[in-house]
Amino acid sequence: MRNSTRFLLKLLTVLAFLVAVPGAAILAVSAVSSDAYAQSSRTIQNIDVEGNRRVETQTVVGYLRLGVGDRYDSVRADDSFKALFATGLFSDVKISLQGSTLLVELVENPIINRVAFEGNRKVTNDTLEAEVQLRPRIVFTRSRVTADVQRILTIYRRSGRFDARVEPKIIQLPQNRVDLVFEIIEGDKTKVSRINFVGNRAFSDSELQEEITTSESGLLSFLRSDDIYDPDRLAADQELLRRFYLNQGYADFRVVSAVADLDRDNNSFFITITVDEGELYFFGEVVVESNINGLNPDELRPVVITRPGDNYSLENIDKTLEDLTLEVSKLGFAFAQVRPQGRRDPETKLISIVYVIDEASAIYIERIDITGNTRTHDGVVRREFDVDEGDAYNRVLIDRAERRLNALDYFERVTISRSPGSAPDRVIVNVDVVDKSTGSLSVGAGFSTQDGVLGDISVTERNFLGRGNFVRLAASISGKRQDVDFSFTDPYFMDRRISAGIDIFSRRVDLEDESSFNLERHGAGLRFGFPITENWSITTRYQFSLEKITDVQASSSIAVFQAQGDSNASTIGYTIRFDTLDSSRNPTTGLYFTFTQDVAGLGGDVNYLRTTAEARAYYQFRPGIIGVVKLQGGHITGLGSDNVRLLDAFFKGGETIRGFDRSGLGPRDMVSGDALGGNIYFAATAEVQFPVPFLPEGLGFKGAVFVDAGSVYDTDLVTGTTFDRDGSGAIDLANETLVVQDSSSIRSSVGVSIIWNSPFGPLRADLAHVLSSSTFDDEQVFRFGGGTQF
Repeated sequence: MRNSTRFLLKLLTVLAFLVAVPGAAILAVSAVSSDAYAQSSRTIQNIDVEGNRRVETQTVVGYLRLGVGDRYDSVRADDSFKALFATGLFSDVKISLQGSTLLVELVENPIINRVAFEGNRKVTNDTLEAEVQLRPRIVFTRSRVTADVQRILTIYRRSGRFDARVEPKIIQLPQNRVDLVFEIIEGDKTKVSRINFVGNRAFSDSELQEEITTSESGLLSFLRSDDIYDPDRLAADQELLRRFYLNQGYADFRVVSAVADLDRDNNSFFITITVDEGELYFFGEVVVESNINGLNPDELRPVVITRPGDNYSLENIDKTLEDLTLEVSKLGFAFAQVRPQGRRDPETKLISIVYVIDEASAIYIERIDITGNTRTHDGVVRREFDVDEGDAYNRVLIDRAERRLNALDYFERVTISRSPGSAPDRVIVNVDVVDKSTGSLSVGAGFSTQDGVLGDISVTERNFLGRGNFVRLAASISGKRQDVDFSFTDPYFMDRRISAGIDIFSRRVDLEDESSFNLERHGAGLRFGFPITENWSITTRYQFSLEKITDVQASSSIAVFQAQGDSNASTIGYTIRFDTLDSSRNPTTGLYFTFTQDVAGLGGDVNYLRTTAEARAYYQFRPGIIGVVKLQGGHITGLGSDNVRLLDAFFKGGETIRGFDRSGLGPRDMVSGDALGGNIYFAATAEVQFPVPFLPEGLGFKGAVFVDAGSVYDTDLVTGTTFDRDGSGAIDLANETLVVQDSSSIRSSVGVSIIWNSPFGPLRADLAHVLSSSTFDDEQVFRFGGGTQF
């Protein structure tokens, strides 16, 4: 009975709880709902703004999504809260409804009084101030400070300091103002310790490193700035690799990845570039098709430089497009469009090219707008365009102008775009550039077995006064030579593609060891040059010089005694040049040829005709192995009754045929041993360059084997000529009679070389063995030369 009673009591208690709790919840919800309803049903009769000191109340009210006469809405109140915060003017915002008044409570962000930088030694304040967004009298916010910290870190990372740290410090001032100080720990430069290429078979690591701008750090890294990691530079290097491979015939080439791994212990990057070279392709059939009536494609064949059987080359396709477009325009078809179409055969590894010429829509250039050039004159930019206002718009010619502007190296960036003109058939060409520094001061040092220790200093400005002119003042001093030169060149003389220049020079050469005298030469000259075709050019010149032989020794050749004193020469000449080299610095393929003639006799004391020529051919047998063949020669003859002077003859030695001393070849006075120079010279060189075994390719060493052959001979100075050295009138035939030895026999040598593409510039050492020579030649087994500018 007692248990039954207890059970009944527990059951009644549980039932009471189950009934009471939902009822309470319902009452609570009802209370809340009724309160929210009460608020939302109230009409806003007033708006009070508190805490604002600098910001006007009306400005605050303008950001609210609620106004007087509106019913209070929590969603619109939240939107008002977000709108006020988004202004960046406030660090805290509260919005509430007090009765019928909307209360807006604000805490204003402080105003920046001063922005300062501490600890920065490698980056100037001006550079940092130009990059950060916060300034005095700007509202301070934490998000802006964080963004500026990242901007400062970006500057340091682009200069190779990935270990840099930046900590902002805030100094509170009266009247809700603050000083903002960025404390900077710059850290050491983060170098690129290694660049690895993966997947390359056709070209070695060292060859690919020559194509990119990022380099590995080494003992002499303090002379360079290209051995620091820069993400933008690495991205540009990938494009350089792509262009290189596409120009070498690898049409399927792609960069799979370019990864930079940071070794924090050594504060250096390891860069790994993975490439997929693909197969080597050649040009197959090359056809020009015309869809324009009256345009015969056969007339355009001579300008096509993509030939069947040659390695596929994107650069040659681009050049052919430009040349075809210009040629078609010359034939009177201003609105023609040339498009290349390629057909690839993976089995034969041939890519056939069809240049299709279609009639394009008639679009004219209404205006060319140039912006961003704060220093360079508009005319310097405009002259690189083959089109002008009113001409037919042609994208190929616009792209060509962009490449020309980039090649000038006057600008950090060149961007060309177009926008609609005043009519449907009009466009505006927009050219946006950013000027860069074009002046340089260079100091050089080096050593050679010919001139000994040498040094030079030069001041160069490539864009003088923003007019695109070239100015250079240089001085060079060595144990054997002292030179001072001034040069000025206007590449667009009279607004035409004609270069004009002036040269002023003063030289002193010590020839005591070779010919027992010193030579002084002072003069000036004028130059004019212009292109004939893409690869051919011509330069004409006039030069007037004062010459003097000094410091003649008592034992000098009587030919030197006869030539001593002052003279002047007035010469006019020209040089024709042909150049298809793939690189002017380290060529691997292509041809180079020059033909030069100078005539002296337009006034002055000297009359002669001098002709010289040089031809070089480069061929890549396989990656890293380069064959070089070089031919050169010259001839000089007196005009009228004049003989060729001692000063005007050709003095040749180890620079022409290795294994011989300076001026060690050619006619010689057997009494004094002095070199007399020759009227004729010729030489041939065959050389094979290759990687040095057992040495890492990244060190930049190459080996070479060579064969040189040639001769220097013929002189107008004849045996039996006598000269009274001391002016006594009595001639000692044993000492005052010229005895000339001369021979046109072939001199030849073989040898080996070490070539180092060092941070100081190219250095070369030659070890030669003479195979054939004349008994009176001066030989030299070892030859070394090199130097740089930094």
